[in-house]
Amino acid sequence: MLRASDFRNKEVINLVNSEKLGFVSDFEICTTSGEIAAIIIPEKGKLFSSKSKGIRVPWSNITSIGDDIILISLSGDA
Repeated sequence: MLRASDFRNKEVINLVNSEKLGFVSDFEICTTSGEIAAIIIPEKGKLFSSKSKGIRVPWSNITSIGDDIILISLSGDA
């Protein structure tokens, strides 16, 4: 089982355009099930703050979680 801290050490790469998006900074948790609904990645060039929502990646868009990276499939502007 992975801990939340394990995700912060993995770089997120979008398979659609081969873009390196950065590292996980936060999670969105489903209050009903307690499961992770999405991961949040800070937008490039911006400090993560309450004003900046970052890039939201739904859990269903995560293709693979490896030792060093998380592969996602996210179409459109990330």
